[in-house]
Amino acid sequence: MSAKVICVTNQKGGVGKTTTAVNLCYYLAKDKKKTLLVDFDPQGNATSGLGFDKNDKEKLGITMAEILLGSAEIENCIRATKYKNYDLAPATPELANVEVEIASLNKRFVRLRDAINRVREKYDYIVIDLPPSLSLLTVNGMIASDYLLLPVQTEFYALEGVAQLLETMKLVKKQANPNLALLGVLATMYDKRTSLSTQVFAEIKKYFKDLTFKTTIPRNVRVAEAPSHGVPVGDYDKFSRGAKAYKDFAREVEGRTK
Repeated sequence: MSAKVICVTNQKGGVGKTTTAVNLCYYLAKDKKKTLLVDFDPQGNATSGLGFDKNDKEKLGITMAEILLGSAEIENCIRATKYKNYDLAPATPELANVEVEIASLNKRFVRLRDAINRVREKYDYIVIDLPPSLSLLTVNGMIASDYLLLPVQTEFYALEGVAQLLETMKLVKKQANPNLALLGVLATMYDKRTSLSTQVFAEIKKYFKDLTFKTTIPRNVRVAEAPSHGVPVGDYDKFSRGAKAYKDFAREVEGRTK
């Protein structure tokens, strides 16, 4: 067994990036796939979205900040969540300071890759939640991954910045990780009742063609509420439209990564 590594990224915030990472992992784990979610965003929202207190460093113990610094091994950072087959490597806001600290250090771009390689054989999937920026952390994530997953919200300015992100991906592919592939583009916050959502989705499909996932994630109150309860939407309300969409999406991801 060697994990398929997927980084979830968009330099634009508020597109449902972390929600997608948390819920994709939840449904992969439900499908008996041994799954690790790596929170690599200093906001730590994936950590709190799974019921861990990102501000309680003492209780969390070792986090991705120490892994990036090289002062601890990733095995000692990983926590089991309350869901079977679903582990988390947590992050706290401290990760932002570490990013600055390692900016001038050796091997600064491959630290995450080296860490993940240590546990790759233990999982079917490793999903990395990256920050909404083109930073050192984002480049680390791209170099560590087999696939890049791009969530795009079906709203005005949706594709703004996407070209720059794809340019960075192309650069990473050329110089550091020739195996990196775009897994696909996921339309989020989709409201089929509005012509704007429909138009933007059509634009995404026109631009990305077959790389656009068939599943769309609806604008759904349950999806929005679940993180404040520290649970994935499938645990919060498994019959909601949002939960059903993420379940379908996880199946699509499995199909594309066989």
